[in-house]
Formats: sequence, structure tokens, C-alpha cells
Amino acid sequence: MKKLLVLLMLLWHNIYASNYGELLFNGNCITCHFKTEKNSAPSIAEIKKNYINAFPKEESFIKYMSLWVLKPNTNTSIMQHSIDEFELMPELGYEKYTLEEIAKYIYRTDFSKQPR
Repeated sequence: MKKLLVLLMLLWHNIYASNYGELLFNGNCITCHFKTEKNSAPSIAEIKKNYINAFPKEESFIKYMSLWVLKPNTNTSIMQHSIDEFELMPELGYEKYTLEEIAKYIYRTDFSKQPR
């Protein structure tokens, strides 16, 4: 019983000690957006590059990305070439706060040094 309790405590600590945005990203976005490779959508490294070029300040990056993913729209896209290649991202139904946490993680992470 003690071993089970210790194991559960370690699992709980590892989950909550991790970056919340990273957990959200890996639990939701990675299905379509691999970190460095195109799959059924552009890589997150490519997306970040485009968004950083358009919105270099963290606050504006997070605001625009989270609002766009909340309600994807061809007319407001900064990546029209990706829509042409993969079609418009579907509306996913996430809360704005969740999307802001994911966008914050994307802004602060260097995906170019990560596999896939």
C-alpha cells in the first residue's frame, strides 16, 4: 500500500510540475501539428515562425493566436498558404483561456530543436 501511495504521489507531482501549456499542447494540438514536420497541418515550428514575424511581442502573439484558433477564419489568417495546402483549421470548441495557455507555451518554446 505504501508503494502505491508513493507511486501516486510521484505521478501527481510529475503531472502538476510540468508546464500546463505544454500538457495542453501535447494533449490537443500535437495530433495535427507535429513540432517540426508537416503532417495533416503545418508544423508548430512553422506556425510559430509566421506568428513571431507578425506579432513579435508576447502579448500580441498570444492574443491574436488564441482568438484566431477560437474562431478560424480565412480572411484573418496570416498563413493563407497553409489554408491552401491543408484547408481551414476546424473550430475546436476550446475555451479562450486554454488557447491562451497553449499560445503562451508556443511563444516561449523553441520547437526547432525538438524531434518531430
